[in-house]
Amino acid sequence: MTRIVIVSNRVGPLSDEGKAGGLAVGLADALRKRGGIWFGWSGEQTPEGIDGPAHVEDGPVKLVTVDFSEEDADEFYSGFANQTLWPILHYRVNLANFERRFETGYDRVNKRMAAKLMPMLESGDTVWIHDYHYLTLGQAIRQGGFEGPIGFFLHTPFPAPEIFAALPNARRLGRSMLEYNVIGFQTERDRRNFRRFVLDELGGTTEDGELLDVDGNHVRTGVFPIGIDAERFAEFAVSSEAQRRERQVRNLIRECQQIIGVDRLDYTKGIPERFHGFERFLEQHPESRGRIFLLQVAPVSRGNVDAYSDLRSEMESLAGRINGEHGGLDWAPIRILTRGFARKSLAGIYRSSRMALVTPLRDGMNLVAKEYVAAQNPDDPGVLILSRFAGAAAELTEALIVNPHDDEDVSGAIQKAFHMPLGERQERWNALNAKVRKTTAESWAANFLDVLDQIHRDENTARRAARAGG
Repeated sequence: MTRIVIVSNRVGPLSDEGKAGGLAVGLADALRKRGGIWFGWSGEQTPEGIDGPAHVEDGPVKLVTVDFSEEDADEFYSGFANQTLWPILHYRVNLANFERRFETGYDRVNKRMAAKLMPMLESGDTVWIHDYHYLTLGQAIRQGGFEGPIGFFLHTPFPAPEIFAALPNARRLGRSMLEYNVIGFQTERDRRNFRRFVLDELGGTTEDGELLDVDGNHVRTGVFPIGIDAERFAEFAVSSEAQRRERQVRNLIRECQQIIGVDRLDYTKGIPERFHGFERFLEQHPESRGRIFLLQVAPVSRGNVDAYSDLRSEMESLAGRINGEHGGLDWAPIRILTRGFARKSLAGIYRSSRMALVTPLRDGMNLVAKEYVAAQNPDDPGVLILSRFAGAAAELTEALIVNPHDDEDVSGAIQKAFHMPLGERQERWNALNAKVRKTTAESWAANFLDVLDQIHRDENTARRAARAGG
């Protein structure tokens, strides 16, 4: 197997300590098996910006990071990546900031990252680039002279083509992505949207729906839903730390049923809509008051962006109103925690929750849904309520699937989960757990790299045949 070179916004640790999420687990496993480099931003800002990379070697793997200048962090990361691309990819054109300096900074950082990466590349390498931060990085690497296979995986949704076309540089971004050999998506819907954009906006053609052609540039598209290390997360759920947290929660709630919501504080997660759905449930079922509450864990994210600080204010104000109108001296319907938890503690919180409300307005996959399933007690599992607009809904069909914009739909699902018999809960959970354990982080990475490797082998075979024929 060839060495792999992975590029992502941030570089994850290779150690297994406390890790069961998707990206870090899958990439670390692939790197340990094949050796290679993991390259990305250090998260630090220095006056000189992208200068000499920092190297850390871990067996056959080298972790390489660079600092950004304040200007690069502002225009590339906070700007184009998170104020322009992020809202567009999540169907929120109204929140997108189209400042030209952001686009300039995005192009500049992608080219600088390519320039730093090029000296590290060897002729037999396979390059795998991740997410919306680096849509144009593959093109910059090609322009630097690298001829080996380059794959790209988009962890977010890819929106309908008319939404993506709202970007002033949409066609240029789309054409730059055609330099990849393989582009992976979370769901068939995302791949279909990208294909429609290439055909409608770039004048592309396709014979089989997977291989796209624009002016002689060929790119293979595929669906590769990301997973978690479900077995490890299930072990977290019975660890001493998780059991301590579970006992703590159960002693606190006593006979009350807990609904859990865990989301980075982001407008794509549908937290206000979730609160409205829960309030509708309380209005329709007043007998449930004092018997159920919603715990919302929402670590603060990107607080320097106005849309996120506004969301926090809205969330806290809405929870305060609902608690004031529906709560009592000894019971509050909604509790909010704006800090994160260690993964073992989180597993214990999941396990103590009768249901999970995973109701994003748009999400590439949403691994919270899979973590909740993996953490459950097989003898007394909880119920997953899942947004139809999460990528996970395409797989986890035994969940209660809802429209997060419809408070009646959310209310009905809460009522159904609240009264669901044990036998039905176990039947649904067994089916969900089998799926979560089948589509793992490791299999996700392996499946993508298998496709990329096969294309590389096919191209080498074609080149040898062409030379022999000539």
